[in-house]
Amino acid sequence: MQENAAPDTGPLAGFTVGVTAARRADELIALLRRRGAAVLHAPALRIVPLADDSELLTATKELIGCAPDVVVATTAIGFRGWIEAADGWGIGEDLLGRLRQTELLARGPKVKGAIRAAGLVEAWSPESESLAEVLDHLLDAGVAGRRIALQLHGEPLPGFVEALRAGGAEVVGVPVYRWMPPEDVAPLDRLLDAIAAGTVDAVSFTSAPAAASLLARAQERGLKAAVLSGLRSEVLAACVGPVTALPLQGEGVPTVQPERFRLGPLVQLLCKELPGRARVLPVAGHRLEIRGHAVLVDSELRPVPPAGMALLSALARRPGWVVPRADLLRCLPGAGRDEHAVETAMARLRGALGTPKLIQTVVKRGYRLALDAGTEAKYGDDRP
Repeated sequence: MQENAAPDTGPLAGFTVGVTAARRADELIALLRRRGAAVLHAPALRIVPLADDSELLTATKELIGCAPDVVVATTAIGFRGWIEAADGWGIGEDLLGRLRQTELLARGPKVKGAIRAAGLVEAWSPESESLAEVLDHLLDAGVAGRRIALQLHGEPLPGFVEALRAGGAEVVGVPVYRWMPPEDVAPLDRLLDAIAAGTVDAVSFTSAPAAASLLARAQERGLKAAVLSGLRSEVLAACVGPVTALPLQGEGVPTVQPERFRLGPLVQLLCKELPGRARVLPVAGHRLEIRGHAVLVDSELRPVPPAGMALLSALARRPGWVVPRADLLRCLPGAGRDEHAVETAMARLRGALGTPKLIQTVVKRGYRLALDAGTEAKYGDDRP
């Protein structure tokens, strides 16, 4: 299931995280693996190369031919890519000349740096990197009758374009990135299957189009209900920011987002959230922490095979209580009707845990976790 073997240390050891990003995926994956996570990479989108994008070429020529009053640059990488693409088409100097004649607004310091690297000077930039602040600046100055070019970067901008048009502006979109479904959908299908089965612990989203694409593919495969059920319960949906979360929240999926909309804080958030969701039990004098595909026994990571994890999760839902073999058999994937499969999987589970006494056999009845004496009252509410 896991795409890589995770190291034995780190706050995310024992957890599997799905990564839907196309752009900057390597950076995000490296951050996750460094903290111990196993990663399932499933790009939900592919980016149309700027040099091949006829829509961007058409929009650029239109702006050169008919000057806007204002140009809003929203991302540094997008602005640089736009200039480079124009150079490749032989119209780079024409574009720069036109931009020098317009009021150029930069969304924050990074975009300001990209503008100045191109030999241009911004007219204004917020310190907050907030598009809402850019919108307020435009509306306060008045936009009636003005032609405003907006460099799009693949994210929906809810209310931004509508507010400008309501104020009387003509808004021209410059689609610096266009995202399309991936050419190879097999990794995305594997991630969808994992979400539906609950065998992935979290899925990270760094763009709203990626979230929408994942849901659209689930719909195509007839898995949308199962995927949404997983994301609403066992599988954590971690989004880089509130705009990215919109397609998921529209389907009733709870999401978490860091305070700063960056990859580093997103990973830090996962390092906090996932261990906080792990089940911790005092068993046979040991501290048992049950994670996605592994168990921490007194802080020692013990990888557990899927069948064993299914049994352990069933026992942990009723800690200290005897779980009949028939109930455990139903938890095993593809086990059929032979209760001997439970005994085989249980023997392997005990071997994986390295401490056989954690799980007790109750003759002719089933198995139970050897919950420490005096803790039954605390966990008694888990009895079905």
